Amino acid sequence: MSNTRLEQFDKAVQMREDSTDFLIHIWKEYHLYSTLEYWIMASILVFPLIILFLKIDKSKIFLIGFYGYSVHVVLAYGDIYGMNEGFWHYPFQLLPALPSLSVDASIVPVGCMLMYQWTLNHKKNYYVYAILTAGAFALVFKPLLVGLGLFKLYGNINFIHLFVGYILILLMAKFMTNVFLWTQKKYGPPTNTY
Repeated sequence: MSNTRLEQFDKAVQMREDSTDFLIHIWKEYHLYSTLEYWIMASILVFPLIILFLKIDKSKIFLIGFYGYSVHVVLAYGDIYGMNEGFWHYPFQLLPALPSLSVDASIVPVGCMLMYQWTLNHKKNYYVYAILTAGAFALVFKPLLVGLGLFKLYGNINFIHLFVGYILILLMAKFMTNVFLWTQKKYGPPTNTY
């Protein structure tokens, strides 16, 4: 009985490997360096990182960086889940092994970091601005990507689902950051309060 289960697992792994190989073939054949879409995805990766480098509050760089890393991690897991379930995918990628690299590693975390920095520096309600940021990404940015052919939704998934997902991501990132701040305050050496 256990051999059959392992054989089925091995077959599923082989099917996934074949699927990945086919996606890499498509990427090499149609996307690599030769399309406008490829360069748009490259811009979505590079330009936000340049803006972050210029605009990040250096006095709070570790706090804002940790928050952004938390957004990145939760977002990446969510994107992997959504792609594996067939809810969405990115037809044009910088690297086929990391299909959502431009979105997960740059534009969304950077946008969220700048929002978080702004709420800290101006003593604004994080949760209000997190909802607005989630709306901007789910209801403006993602439809723009769909219109450009850079993001595709499948099945019954819609932009409201993405909006709720972004809200959850931003709540989890804030919770993770708060846990570390609380732990630092309780057990660590005295530091600046944010």
